[in-house]
Amino acid sequence: MPINITMPALSPTMEEGILAKWLVKEGDSVSAGDIIAEIETDKATMEVEAVDEGVIGKILVAGGTEGVKVNAVIAVLLEEGESASDIGKVSDISAAPPPQPSPSGGEGVAPANVAPAKEQNAPAPILTSVANTGERIFASPLARRIAKDANIDISAISGSGPKGRIIKADVEKAKIEGVPAKAPASKTVTIASGMSGEAVKALYEAGTYEERKNDGMRTVVAARLTEAKQTIPHFYLNIECNLDNLLKARAEINASAPKNKEGKPEFKLSVNDFIVKAWALALQKVPDGNATWAGDSILYHKASDVAVAVAVPGGLFTPVVRSAEKMSLRQISDAVRDYAMRAKSKKLAPHEYQGGSTAISNLGMFGIKQFSAVINPPHGTILAVGAGSEQVYADKGEMKIGVIMDVTLSCDHRSVDGALGALMLDAFKKMIENPVMMLA
Repeated sequence: MPINITMPALSPTMEEGILAKWLVKEGDSVSAGDIIAEIETDKATMEVEAVDEGVIGKILVAGGTEGVKVNAVIAVLLEEGESASDIGKVSDISAAPPPQPSPSGGEGVAPANVAPAKEQNAPAPILTSVANTGERIFASPLARRIAKDANIDISAISGSGPKGRIIKADVEKAKIEGVPAKAPASKTVTIASGMSGEAVKALYEAGTYEERKNDGMRTVVAARLTEAKQTIPHFYLNIECNLDNLLKARAEINASAPKNKEGKPEFKLSVNDFIVKAWALALQKVPDGNATWAGDSILYHKASDVAVAVAVPGGLFTPVVRSAEKMSLRQISDAVRDYAMRAKSKKLAPHEYQGGSTAISNLGMFGIKQFSAVINPPHGTILAVGAGSEQVYADKGEMKIGVIMDVTLSCDHRSVDGALGALMLDAFKKMIENPVMMLA
């Protein structure tokens, strides 16, 4: 019988994704392991493999479709001897049940104790609320997208599809014959927390801003960090580190790097490489700080798995340097550089940016001297690193000038107490100011 090809879950947090493009077309023969499509998640672009051999009988979700739910059927694979007539009627491609009416008459979220409706033989229509009326209209996703792009009030269009559903042809006809444009949002708005997107837009004059739709990454970043600030009791510890010895050691190590065939150094350590190493060793010196909160328990990690924040357009990745305490400075440098390059092209695999117990966010290269970072669950801490700058400081009654770096440790108070966080920063400071200790 025909085999359903479904939208895969490429990470534990993935609920939906973008079917970026198909690499096959209907009628193509495929074998198990063949790459048939590319899926975009909030963090990466991944390839989808065929799980069996056969012929692509029908593609149900076009390339470029956004918001495809995990486990939704995206295509049908025909086995040997089967034809398109064996596919039968196609069920709704959405894996989630349609929105249920709320008590007020508008759309709402189905109660948790209500079982999803069984799949129907025909596609369920997309329901769209009509402002101020509580009325619902039936429209295909393509029709809604075309209407939005053309600034057409879709509620003013008569549908010619099944049960009055508005389809593409109806919107195209409305574009030619004319339909009243959407009325501008009211500008009389009360500012309050939890304002809707439309309410926020109404605060601004039309044409004075550019609206960009949030992609999957930005949506997930917003959700996770909102959750972090609302549920994790943050507290912050700050300390200054003298970089003079570290900068001297770095210069000597880089100067001694062997040259390749082109006469260029085979490696070049950055200050951040020393910071990752120092923090990994500090976690080993204070193992009780290498902890994450697990609800009814605290997990104390044996290895120093340090996530490093990498900025990319629209958000950031936090690839994890595993067992960084066992790695040399050069190995850390190579790993971070590789992660950063692949992160910017969204080629990291989920296991490479998930997990870890702590993270480092370094904005020193942007000239930021001091800041506090938000803990990224499930981590228990995050180290915010500022730029080193020349400062005057006192040393045994003498005034000296040195390069001072400001770091701030954000801690989850459920798993790391103040005194424990202070011990972690003290161990880190000693490593930074005496870098030879990292090589012992």
